[in-house]
Amino acid sequence: MRTVIFGATGPTGHRLIEQALAAGHQVTAVTRRPGAIAPQTGLTAVTADVTDPDAVARAVAGSDAVLSSLGSPPSRKPITVYSQGNANIVAAMHRHGVKRLITVSSSVMDPTWRPSGEFFFNNVMDPLVNRRIGRTAHEDMRRMEALVRNSDLHWTIARPSGLFDHPDATRYQLREDVADGLFTARVDLAASMVAQLSDDRFVQRAMAVITTEVRPGIVGLIWREAVANKK
Repeated sequence: MRTVIFGATGPTGHRLIEQALAAGHQVTAVTRRPGAIAPQTGLTAVTADVTDPDAVARAVAGSDAVLSSLGSPPSRKPITVYSQGNANIVAAMHRHGVKRLITVSSSVMDPTWRPSGEFFFNNVMDPLVNRRIGRTAHEDMRRMEALVRNSDLHWTIARPSGLFDHPDATRYQLREDVADGLFTARVDLAASMVAQLSDDRFVQRAMAVITTEVRPGIVGLIWREAVANKK
């Protein structure tokens, strides 16, 4: 399958490239920094800014599916990369007749998400980090989810919980809309998204992805994700 990946140089994007190539896909990695992507068999790097509709359309042309892991670090300033980027991707897919889209959002989008047994997170870190520091990013994710849902594409919205790095995929768990878990390894998120290219269980549904077999330290994780990383 000819698969386009947006957000290819981000922490999750690198994992998507690995998982898609391992699954035998022909991958087009879209980035503003093509030098950040090492050459590999089956991989083509395309220079494009996701805010440029024409550049996005050129990247999508001739593909069979699109994976998006667009992201932005938390900020109190308005964030638009999720909604604007996905709006351009959706328009490009309509233009070129590409139907399958899998895009990353967050478990925070479901108002019932309260991981069991996580008192400190639910009562201290979630109100501080997700509801205040991450508020503008999550507002834009809601706009993104709405526009994706309103498209006629075969979309899946992937909703990870707290993202962290782990070397190998685990036996991650999938649920519709929301899952009872605090963490998601990026490699599990990537593996689940690539698997959906040949699975229709979550077509036009939100897919929550959680990792339960390994667990990072919560304070260190939140510090790294809030300060250093994008999706």
